[in-house]
Amino acid sequence: MSATTDDSLPGPVSRAPEIAQSPDDGVLYVRHKGLLVFGIMIATIMQVLDTTIANIAIPHMQSSLSATQDTVTWVLTSYIVASAIAMPITGWLADRVGSRRLFIWSVVGFMVASMLCGAARNLESMVAFRAAQGVFAAFLNPLSQAVMLDINPKEKHARAMSIWGTGVMIGPIMGPLLGGWLTESFNWRWIFFVNLPISILCLAILIWLLPSRPKRQRRFDFIGFGYLALALGAFQLMLDRGQTLDWFASGEILIEACVAAGAFWMFIVHLLTAKTPLFERALFSDRNMLTGTGFMLIMGVLILAVMALLPPLLQNLYGYSVFETGVLLMPRGVGIVLTMIIAGILTQRGVDARLLVGLGFVIAALSLYRMTGWSTVISREEIMIAGFIQGLGMGLIFIPLNLVAFATLAPHQRTEGSSLLQLSRSLGGSIGISLVSTNLVRQAQASHAEISSELTSAGTQGYEAVARSLGIEPEFALRLIEMEIRRQSTMVAYLDDFMLLAILTAVAVPLVMLLRKGDPAAAGNPPAALE
Repeated sequence: MSATTDDSLPGPVSRAPEIAQSPDDGVLYVRHKGLLVFGIMIATIMQVLDTTIANIAIPHMQSSLSATQDTVTWVLTSYIVASAIAMPITGWLADRVGSRRLFIWSVVGFMVASMLCGAARNLESMVAFRAAQGVFAAFLNPLSQAVMLDINPKEKHARAMSIWGTGVMIGPIMGPLLGGWLTESFNWRWIFFVNLPISILCLAILIWLLPSRPKRQRRFDFIGFGYLALALGAFQLMLDRGQTLDWFASGEILIEACVAAGAFWMFIVHLLTAKTPLFERALFSDRNMLTGTGFMLIMGVLILAVMALLPPLLQNLYGYSVFETGVLLMPRGVGIVLTMIIAGILTQRGVDARLLVGLGFVIAALSLYRMTGWSTVISREEIMIAGFIQGLGMGLIFIPLNLVAFATLAPHQRTEGSSLLQLSRSLGGSIGISLVSTNLVRQAQASHAEISSELTSAGTQGYEAVARSLGIEPEFALRLIEMEIRRQSTMVAYLDDFMLLAILTAVAVPLVMLLRKGDPAAAGNPPAALE
């Protein structure tokens, strides 16, 4: 049946593309599907890149915006907090205004906010523009994932998620590389200006080809959203500022923790009792979606925590440039893409998704354990091999997990379900980064004290004579010793972080049994997908 959506936009192109929807599977059939997928992937990669691309340019922003080291971090915090608060309402907005309209205007808003970020002249305006960018960015990933499922029949969902997942997983790896190159070759402002031509191309494709599901009238749950927004905002602030303020020794962190816990509890109570809650309660009674959301939290910890550790390790301790660091991290992306393709093929052939997810976590844990054997002198080959192996594990986890999570959801629940998964992954990343950053600082301090005490107890009376015999001033030799102690203690702290992540990843392996066994290729058909 051919139909034209009423979800139109003003301007030269005022009508959405003609679509045909199957009454059996709800697939939205579109012309030039390959080109539409290309446009969707542009939006996905652009959003994921901007989550990490700004990190590398923070020192340059600090001097340009006359900010302090403490206040400039709000450039990152404002984006994260705004994105976390806005993401839960993606499903309601898509139902209310139409998924097509929301997707297109999100790209427009993201583009405008990016231009404003690049033109910002002071810290206050930059923080405000980054918050706006975070709001529009929050809608892009859930919408893009839902569209990829909507325009493909069930038997092609594995392939669709392989394509979509490649953009999501490669983005955090490419972000620092692209950000470093733009900052070094041009100016830090170009990490935002580069979004303009990309957004224009994306918009042209989406306006021409993007279909929309029918609108659904739903009352907005202001009370539930208020509770959840307060909980997410306070929790993200606590994680972002905890290390700087020495965690619970700070009154601010205590207040943020109490507000987050109290608001989240009230949100849960409201969700269970309200007539029209922010999220459909059916999402939380679906075991696959609920378990998948938990695993996405772990995935966020694994992916983003490792990516937060490796660039400073490679640059500060091993002395690689920003560009060389990006090159050394590339094999991780190759491994991800390779096993995403393999996982898509295997799930289509009926291989148990739990087996693939469990194997992925085992491989990732082994790669992290391998990294605990690193030293201050390590070859490029070892860094690239460890990253490639870790990428293999990540790719095996991501595709089957997404397919199983959506296996029993109705088509109209996909956008809301996707927003839950993306929110969980984002929160996991924040938790992971905060966890490894705190552990890194504390373990470095403890190792420094331990190494220093060992040297003192061993006696250093002869170092002055040795230094003079080598033609080195004793004071300079002492500074060299202190520098080496710091270097070694920092390396020990990184190894402790790798061990911590390896243990957390290994502990997640038995949890795959919480997933229901089934055929993800039959997603959307409960009788075929469940035992």
